[in-house]
Amino acid sequence: TIELRPDHNNNHNTTAKSNIAHCIHRPYTDPTPTPTTSPPPPHPTSTQYTMVLYIIGLGLHDEKDVTVRGLELIKSSTKVFLEAYTSVLSIGKDRLESFYGRTDIVIADRDFVECHAEDIYLPAKEGNVAFLIVGDPVCATTHSDIMIRAREEGVTVEVVHNASAMGAVGCCGLQLYNFGQTVSIPYFDENWRPTSFYPKIKYNRLGGMHTLCLLDIKVKEPDFEAMKRGRTVFLPPRFMSVNESSEQLIEAEEVRKGGAYLPDKTLCVGLARLGQPDQCIKAGTLEELKDADFGSPLHCMVICGEVHDMELEALRPYLVENSKFVIDVEGSLFDREES
Repeated sequence: TIELRPDHNNNHNTTAKSNIAHCIHRPYTDPTPTPTTSPPPPHPTSTQYTMVLYIIGLGLHDEKDVTVRGLELIKSSTKVFLEAYTSVLSIGKDRLESFYGRTDIVIADRDFVECHAEDIYLPAKEGNVAFLIVGDPVCATTHSDIMIRAREEGVTVEVVHNASAMGAVGCCGLQLYNFGQTVSIPYFDENWRPTSFYPKIKYNRLGGMHTLCLLDIKVKEPDFEAMKRGRTVFLPPRFMSVNESSEQLIEAEEVRKGGAYLPDKTLCVGLARLGQPDQCIKAGTLEELKDADFGSPLHCMVICGEVHDMELEALRPYLVENSKFVIDVEGSLFDREES
């Protein structure tokens, strides 16, 4: 799940540093001796001359999802950091270290990434640094912020991409080019029940587009009651389920009353553990999905817009048992109660 963080001012004041022209040498035919010249400057991205902050995607499942290039860079880097709050893998740090042949991976939790990000990118001025991201590095504004700040400090940044939920969601049969804006669904509590995601879902639906909902995770969250008593205690990790998000989306519609979606009529898709062997996909209304069993995290969901025949045909195997929806052999959607 991705927690959006505001970007810092975007000052691209180091672009010129990365635009070093190459010197092209040709045989000199004039018999007159020429003065000795200095060798051409190195290519700005050559690891032989320039230290680099590598931001490397790890994919969605386990240690073997890393790309070959990513693995080579992890093994050769001076320092390795593992970001561990916008998402998590299904395995622990020890498995990663064993696979990478290292014992020095530093966990970068929320406090580390948000308050001490310079400890990640400044060491790249002296040696190659690998910053490991679950999924793909460019799917969270937190990581974009680090890239910007690193480049402002004159650090060369390279991104190694990998699979993420924003692409893997297409496995349910919904076409990626029919998706609109992605939203994050945060946990509600007794004092804070935000519905800022609601207008974006409505905008997408009015345009016939699907909405990918990334669900909240809480890792290493402080216990404020304990802090009041002078103790530093962290709450157990929490990962929002499709069931919880369905209930919150139903509440949001009841509060907003804007008709962005109908809890008992709009087709939605819940997905769990994308990219893993036991991934789970179920389709139905919000009222149906809130009671469906999706198993362990991580979860995400889609609120459908206009669903085309091919998409419906692909979704048919995933309809929850006894769903009010029926998809016929021609890929047409019917409401069981109205047919």
